[in-house]
Amino acid sequence: MTDLILTPNINRADDFYAELLAAHENLSKEESDALNARLVLILANHIGGRAVLSQAIKAAQDAG
Repeated sequence: MTDLILTPNINRADDFYAELLAAHENLSKEESDALNARLVLILANHIGGRAVLSQAIKAAQDAG
């Protein structure tokens, strides 16, 4: 089983964050929420491993 990576691991993280913010520009709250939901599902599909996805859900719950 692969463990979820919780330490910084994004190449050029500032660029990614800027790109993510730009994708949300001029969207309504509902459109922004829908974009986030699509992104989560696309990335979850890319990860694929159910154990890692379960770890991610738990980490997100614990962070809230």
